[in-house]
Amino acid sequence: MAKRVLILTYYWPPGGGAGVQRWLKFVKYLPEFGWEPVVYAPENPEYMAIDRSLEKDIPNGIEIIKTHVWEPYDLYKKLVGMKKGENINAAFVSETKKPKHTENLAVWVRGNFFIPDARKFWIRPSIKHLTKYLQENPVDMVVSTGPPHSMHLIAMGLQKTFEIPWIADFRDPWTRISYYSDLKLSHSADRKHKMLEKRVLKKADKVIVVSEGMRKDFQEIHSRDYEVIHNGYDADDVPAGLITPDKKFTIAHIGVLAKSRNPELLWKVLEEMCRENETFRNDLQIKLVGKVDVNVQDMIQNAGLTANLNLTPYLPHDKVIEEQHKSALLLLLIHNTPKSKLILTGKIFEYLSARRPILCIGPEDGDAAAIINHTRTGTTVERTNKELLKTEVGRFYDNWKKGIPFNGGDHIEQFSRKTLTKKLSNLLSEITPTTHNN
Repeated sequence: MAKRVLILTYYWPPGGGAGVQRWLKFVKYLPEFGWEPVVYAPENPEYMAIDRSLEKDIPNGIEIIKTHVWEPYDLYKKLVGMKKGENINAAFVSETKKPKHTENLAVWVRGNFFIPDARKFWIRPSIKHLTKYLQENPVDMVVSTGPPHSMHLIAMGLQKTFEIPWIADFRDPWTRISYYSDLKLSHSADRKHKMLEKRVLKKADKVIVVSEGMRKDFQEIHSRDYEVIHNGYDADDVPAGLITPDKKFTIAHIGVLAKSRNPELLWKVLEEMCRENETFRNDLQIKLVGKVDVNVQDMIQNAGLTANLNLTPYLPHDKVIEEQHKSALLLLLIHNTPKSKLILTGKIFEYLSARRPILCIGPEDGDAAAIINHTRTGTTVERTNKELLKTEVGRFYDNWKKGIPFNGGDHIEQFSRKTLTKKLSNLLSEITPTTHNN
């Protein structure tokens, strides 16, 4: 008989974006390894994008529990001048130029009044609803995945009543995430965030992180054993047939492009190369798929590259995969923050599966660079090394122009979603009692 695992997640189809895919894919493959997933998610969430194409990965017949969540985003939208139907952007991405004082006020309210996040008002109702559910429907394991980190507080609340093993899964850091310093936190708000974070790290039976860098970083916050289970790619998502590549030399970035990721030096290099080589200018296409900060758009315009820019705000996941396969060069941008070496974005693994060359702009000794080197899928250039960046872009362009096939992509199977789910299932089995707990 399959064991049951209750998964607490805010992000779930039809929501789109990277936050959905990690646990959607685990849920897809867990039944193959003897686990029956039960998903708890909000019925009326505030998602920044909708992607119906992801619904095909939800296994038939699995139980999905949904309850109403109240979020204070109507107030937030009024403060920043957004319309009621507009979607909230993630990672401090501004697509338009709004009055700075109203945006600063909204960020201050967000950081100091909604701790750990805007889903805090869902914590108590969820604990109450799930307590009743678990009394009637026992499970063998509870998993919470964050952000939003309110999910961990729901699990911690259930732990007070039920002796059920609990795993806290961190897709991103909490107080050491790249934009934490932008939240304009008061001393007391910062202290509360850190207190809640440490409490979760202490009380969870197991804590999962997505990279070795995150594991080391969390060790500094609270010393314990941390399990590393990377994000990955789903072999089922890789197109079966041949995809016609773009006729242009396409440099593509897939996903949110925030100000902190803006590759300022790249735009200068491309401007210089276009000025020096008319053929390169005619061949070049910069394809940005996803939300792009207005500062990035302004810098591209100022570099005289507007005619080369192909801007697509959002695409369903299946179409994103196609764009990756069509591109000549995939751009991986690491946040320019003190912890940049530790950042390992989820998109790197789908880039690997596309078997297209990757240009990573970030620390040459970081986690992302290590995977790119290990799999022979591209190159990493420090964001201040103009000479090397120009050389590498030129090399990729020359290979594309000459039709030289890319032959990288070694050892990527270890990052398949099915392989990673097997690793997860082994971890679940290690800490799960042989019988249900009530």
